[in-house]
Amino acid sequence: MKQFLHITLAVLLLSSVLPATAQNNGKQPNRQWTKEMLEYKHDFIAEQTEMTQAQRDKFMPLYEAMEKEIYNLNHTTREQARKLSADTKGKVSDQEYFNTAKSMSQLKVKEGEIECKYFDKFAKILNKKQMFLLKQAEIRFSRQMISKGKKK
Repeated sequence: MKQFLHITLAVLLLSSVLPATAQNNGKQPNRQWTKEMLEYKHDFIAEQTEMTQAQRDKFMPLYEAMEKEIYNLNHTTREQARKLSADTKGKVSDQEYFNTAKSMSQLKVKEGEIECKYFDKFAKILNKKQMFLLKQAEIRFSRQMISKGKKK
């Protein structure tokens, strides 16, 4: 359960990193920060999993694609919920509330499906130990980011 919480927090952290770029109206600082954060994460994962440069060159584009898919899923679901919350005229039907609640409830399952789809692709690049270390690295990265956030 604790591991699930850390993975969830990591996804939420990354989900908040990418939208920061969009919310900055095209100004460079947030884009630069996002780029640096993703580079830092990728360096961290590569180091923790002991990837060779050749593995990294094949792995990181796939990993970025997975992260983007998960981000898009989260963004769409949050946007759907935001629209319902913003309706001040009360024109939202019970069915719309139900459908949005269901989408929100299924979010983690869909994220898991995306991860499983990419797991098979990653396994063609990384060895079995590295596949295990990948999950550990993602958890460590999340913990590191959370602890840095608490220190501020």
